[in-house]
Amino acid sequence: MPNSYDPDQLIRPEILALSAYHVPPATGMVKLDAMENPYPLPVELRTEIAQLSVDAPVNRYPDASAASLKNTLRNALDIPDEMDILLGNGSDEIIQIIAMAAAKPGAKLMSVEPAFVMFRMIATFANLQYVGVPLKDDFSLDLDAMLSAIEQHKPAVIFLAYPNNPTGNLFDAQAVLKIVQASPGVVVVDEAYHAFADASLMDQLTQYPNLLLMRTLSKLGLAGLRLGLLAGRSDWVSQLEKIRLPYNVGIMTQLIAEAVLQHTDVLLAQADVIKTERAKLYRLLAGLDSVTAFPSDANFILFRIDRASEVFAALKQRGILIKNLDGTHPLLANCLRVTVGTPEENHQFYETLHTILSETV
Repeated sequence: MPNSYDPDQLIRPEILALSAYHVPPATGMVKLDAMENPYPLPVELRTEIAQLSVDAPVNRYPDASAASLKNTLRNALDIPDEMDILLGNGSDEIIQIIAMAAAKPGAKLMSVEPAFVMFRMIATFANLQYVGVPLKDDFSLDLDAMLSAIEQHKPAVIFLAYPNNPTGNLFDAQAVLKIVQASPGVVVVDEAYHAFADASLMDQLTQYPNLLLMRTLSKLGLAGLRLGLLAGRSDWVSQLEKIRLPYNVGIMTQLIAEAVLQHTDVLLAQADVIKTERAKLYRLLAGLDSVTAFPSDANFILFRIDRASEVFAALKQRGILIKNLDGTHPLLANCLRVTVGTPEENHQFYETLHTILSETV
């Protein structure tokens, strides 16, 4: 008879069946797998941050409401005055808070497929049924399929990334709003890559009572701070605040984020450089006979290549770490995803890829 303290006896079977989210070691690698901004902050700003750490009262708990940081975020991100803000330890925590709040018996969480893997994983964590609606072959939103699935499943929550990860494309904004209108529950639009897309639904928040919008500072150059935010009407945010753990945003995150957001011009200038490099890298990849590169509105490029897993392994062996998506979804067969890095990193990736392809011809 198994012991009662055996994890297999205590942990839910759907959790036992999961694989943990894998973050590969990257020491010594050209790291182009995680959609990070490759550029450090300017020296003057890093010096200012260093002084903040000297004076920070780390013996005290942080401001639980992060009122000053929220005000700075509201101004920096043009969040409408009538919208409330919820802060999370990265967007992942916000996704989890929303899922936990909506997890009534039989409730469903919906997204497109392929999408950000944490939508599906966190649905499982929260004991929500997950419904994934496939995109079209060109990764565009299948509006008819979404509307039909909404009618059939009546999801409590729909998550849509805008632009989408891992495909990199922007869905049609009017199609997204039709989904919002058709949904009986809340629709959360994840704008993690908005700085690279020149598009946002922030100005639609006041028009749709069931629309919430997520942002993160991770892709803008502050991934190490782990700061995500949700903007939406107070009747939603006030309920979600009940689930947010106290002091979930540490004092250094609050101080550093507030300081850096006084210099959004620096972050946006870096985003512009990344967009320029994205265009260059896309042209290079599209010029390879054996590669199909997909247009991107994010800070990464998805591409399809024969024997993708072998190519991924060969790149890794030569010190280039990208993301292998082959086998994760039928639409992503033989697909790899590369983050747009510095010009030097992009050049090293491309030249290494070109060499590998030349050797396998």
